[in-house]
Amino acid sequence: MDITRTITVSQPFTDVAQRVREALAAQGFGVLTEIDMTATMKEKRGADIEDFLVLGACNPELAERALHIDRRIGVRLPCNVVVRATDRTGRVATIVELMNPQLLATVTDDPDLAPIADEADRRMSAVLDALQQ
Repeated sequence: MDITRTITVSQPFTDVAQRVREALAAQGFGVLTEIDMTATMKEKRGADIEDFLVLGACNPELAERALHIDRRIGVRLPCNVVVRATDRTGRVATIVELMNPQLLATVTDDPDLAPIADEADRRMSAVLDALQQ
C-alpha cells in the first residue's frame, strides 16, 4: 500500500495551497497546523528549497470515532497534506500529496477502523477531485 496519494496541478503554489485549504474545509477537515518547510529549512539549515507547505488536517468526527476504537491512532493525527511547487519543463505546477487514509485501518489491524478509513478515504478523494477541476 502506498503511503501517499499524489496529484500534480498546473497552477501556481499559492493558488493551489488556498484551494487545498478550501477543499479540505468542504470535506469537514480543519487545518490544525501549517509548517512552512521553505522558511524552516532556510532558518535551520540555510537550505533553499521550493515552496513547500505541510498542512495538518483533521476531521473531528472521524478522529473522535477512531480514537474511541484505538487511542494509538493519535500518532497518525492530524493527517498531513503536503503542497509543494515544482518546475515541470518550464511550466508552473504544484504537487499535492496526502497521507493515504487507508493506513489508519492497517496500523492496528482492527477491523472496526475500516469504515472510518473508508470514509476518510472518500473525503480525501473528494479533496483531490476538487483540485483537478
